[in-house]
Amino acid sequence: MPHADTLTVVHHDDTRTRYTDVRYQLVRGGIRIWSDEGEHAFEDILMTHAYRQREARD
Repeated sequence: MPHADTLTVVHHDDTRTRYTDVRYQLVRGGIRIWSDEGEHAFEDILMTHAYRQREARD
């Protein structure tokens, strides 16, 4: 299951829901998100933006 430091969900009505430090799963009908606040599921998504900050390698 992917992890994101920052995840933005863009809904069909152009509203945005932002999360930090989450795990997520893209499914056929939308997205499922697990955060400190609990589990969230959205079906009305237009797109998602997930960012993972990685440490630079030496």
